[in-house]
Amino acid sequence: MAAGLAVLGLVAYAIFGGADFGGGIWDLLASGPRKDAQRKAIARAMGPVWEANHVWLIFAVVVVFACFPPAFSAVSVALFAPMHFAVIGVVLRGAAFVFRSYGEPQHARRWGAIFGASSAATPVLLGAAAASLSSGQIRVSGSTVVAPTSAWLGPLPLTFGAFALALCAYQAAVFLCSETKGELREDFRRRALWSGTAVVATSVALPIALWLGRSPLVAGLARGTVAPVLICGVIAALTSGWALRARRFALARIASAAQVAALVVGWALAMRPYLVYPDLTIASSAAPDTTLRFVLVTAPFGMALLIPSLILLYRVFDNRPIEERSE
Repeated sequence: MAAGLAVLGLVAYAIFGGADFGGGIWDLLASGPRKDAQRKAIARAMGPVWEANHVWLIFAVVVVFACFPPAFSAVSVALFAPMHFAVIGVVLRGAAFVFRSYGEPQHARRWGAIFGASSAATPVLLGAAAASLSSGQIRVSGSTVVAPTSAWLGPLPLTFGAFALALCAYQAAVFLCSETKGELREDFRRRALWSGTAVVATSVALPIALWLGRSPLVAGLARGTVAPVLICGVIAALTSGWALRARRFALARIASAAQVAALVVGWALAMRPYLVYPDLTIASSAAPDTTLRFVLVTAPFGMALLIPSLILLYRVFDNRPIEERSE
């Protein structure tokens, strides 16, 4: 159950935080006669909520820290570099976003470049870190953790990182189709189709990288419990692509979120029962039962406060006219 809570936090972060990272990517790649309007649309969509979405990452980290301390310790040591670079990326993109919005106009381009570059680098690092957990290169023996740089800089982690980058870009473009209209909406629709193609290409490359890297994740993905989840993800991806072509943007948004959720849940099920393959399992890393019970009992109360608060935040700062919200 505690591991499920962490996965829930990762799913929410992948959907909402991923869309925020993707917004920064499209800000960096804004082009054409409406590039300024594109950046304004991204800033308007992200502005009120970009910081709030990181609460899901904090939630997942706290659950792992409290409920699986040996795994948290091992990951902190083994992936010190990529995780700290990712944190730097999160801080830089946030600072650059604010300084570009409220700082001196002559520095706006420089801050915009930092915002976009940090938004692109962070999901690559997070994707690579996730892949390294199943690489088998991170070895844990008591308090000793051995992890070569190739654990997160090898072909497989970098392929995962490229997939995460494409997925964030796609998620953001789809979301922005629902936040805009007219020619600006068509700009983001084209970007969604481009990035959707990149998602397909990297998803084809993933099994090849898994097989060449002899990843234990291959056996996990072949389990009967994982296949239905991945099939749901494929159906959601096809539905999202069809909805984009048919200009049914609300459906595309829902389907793309379901696609991301299915991918994260499928990865978690394929990893089960391991948190860090092959030395740390959920059972061997679990905290005392008292701690686990406390987290499980208090989590619903926290969710009862957090989720309505976030919904209220999104509704209050939804700048679209009321008639557009029902599209």
